[in-house]
Amino acid sequence: MSDWLQATVVENKQWNDRLHSLRLEADFPAFKAGQFTRLAIEIDGELVSRPFSLVNAPDERPLDFYFIEVPGGQLSTRLAQLTTGDEIMVAPKASGLLTLDQLPEAKHLYLLATGTGVGPFMSIIKTDLAWELFEKVVLVHAVRFESELTYQETIAQVQAKQSDNFVYVPMVSREQCDFALSGRIPDAIDDGRLEHWTGTEISPEQSQIMLCGNPAMIQDTMDLLIKKRGMKKHSRRDPGQISIEKYW
Repeated sequence: MSDWLQATVVENKQWNDRLHSLRLEADFPAFKAGQFTRLAIEIDGELVSRPFSLVNAPDERPLDFYFIEVPGGQLSTRLAQLTTGDEIMVAPKASGLLTLDQLPEAKHLYLLATGTGVGPFMSIIKTDLAWELFEKVVLVHAVRFESELTYQETIAQVQAKQSDNFVYVPMVSREQCDFALSGRIPDAIDDGRLEHWTGTEISPEQSQIMLCGNPAMIQDTMDLLIKKRGMKKHSRRDPGQISIEKYW
């Protein structure tokens, strides 16, 4: 247990029947927007932990973790039951390379997420660094149903502050919404609907792409960008335009 920090639940916000934001107070060290840490609960004498992205910006508290309750899930069902004042364990440091400081220079930043994969991008758009590095930031959040388009208050605040530099693109695949694109992210790129919405062009010369969420979305989008847009996966040793985080 000495390898874990003790945290106290400040709020367990329930967005719909399965989506939660768990807000925690803990003496957590400095981290970079886009990183993740681990949450843990002792269950039947065993410490069960999973990685979760930090949704709050590095200078914000409480800590914020966005998750979906998986039916029968060993940890997520316990997290969903936590209430204000309950205690939980948090790993003592953050990890992950889905951060702005490791990206090559570009004009536009595309943050493409499905479901709870939007979490690290919420942290990123609340930092000053995002707006210092890029002329325009595009956040795409693809979900099945309108009720899964969460953090709308935060997004509205960013839109108000960065009205000329920020584009939010909601996508809903399983019901009709007159304010959102339909279908999947790779399809919206392939047929030009995403670029039409944002008024920007996705190209190796102008764009950096971050992907987080469903592995199928990540793979299909990456394949499309590589084969049809001439992009390549980014690493520090071999700079490119596509950075990924597989969220499960």
